[in-house]
Amino acid sequence: MPADGPLADVAAEVGVAKPDPILVVDGVERRYGGLMAVDVEHLEVPRGVITALIGPNGAGKTTFFNLLCGFDRPDAGRWTFQGQEASGVKPHVLARRGMVRTFQLTKTLGRMTVLDNMLLAGKDQAGEAFWRALVPPTWRDQEAANLERAHDLLGRFKLDHLTDEYAAGLSGGQRKLLEMARALMAEPTLVMLDEPMAGVNPALTQSLLGHVTALRDEGMSVLFVEHDMDVIMTISDWVVCMAEGRVIAEGRPADIAGNDAVIEAYLGIDHGGTVTGEIR
Repeated sequence: MPADGPLADVAAEVGVAKPDPILVVDGVERRYGGLMAVDVEHLEVPRGVITALIGPNGAGKTTFFNLLCGFDRPDAGRWTFQGQEASGVKPHVLARRGMVRTFQLTKTLGRMTVLDNMLLAGKDQAGEAFWRALVPPTWRDQEAANLERAHDLLGRFKLDHLTDEYAAGLSGGQRKLLEMARALMAEPTLVMLDEPMAGVNPALTQSLLGHVTALRDEGMSVLFVEHDMDVIMTISDWVVCMAEGRVIAEGRPADIAGNDAVIEAYLGIDHGGTVTGEIR
């Protein structure tokens, strides 16, 4: 992020206010029996930047991620998305509002073609209504526009040669690309990526990095869970670190790399006193 970017004057402090946040979280808790898995007092996710959510195994990252996306319910707390109440809202409703996610274990539909996987994610499709489906003139133009958008996105992600292939036949990296492309079919304002680089070969990792930064450059906001510190330092504008369910640090990548609380949480300290390498 440029030094004069939107977060240039934001202090590297837990719970700090951001200019124009797209997601605001207050007092969110999630317990499993006697275990407090998530306990986030206040967090603001800035608009138009790439925010990384990091932390050691068991930190509560995925649980927190699932709560925000509507795939789990909190025991307490609330959050808003673009100023609207989002706590307790179902995932498909959040997707229509512009919050779209991908999964660490990809959720492509293996028995459908790559193109059909894309078309499923088209926004507000008139032909999905029973009676309208019987009247093609009411949805034919929209279907043509969706087909054009799907082909354009598949070309952008270099999957256009696999249009008619079944998704089950794709490699792990190709499924990651397909899931990201399918997320964009929904025209999101916030893209939430759960470990997008996990299990991807190094050559394809560079391609995925380019696609993630392109999302920000096109005006979208990105929140992603990641374990590879090299990836985090390369593409993140802001980093949020969790440990034992709580946010223990926030800041720019350089702030986080030298943060004592983050270093202690990971127990990964080099001779210079910074977090290095791949976080597991």
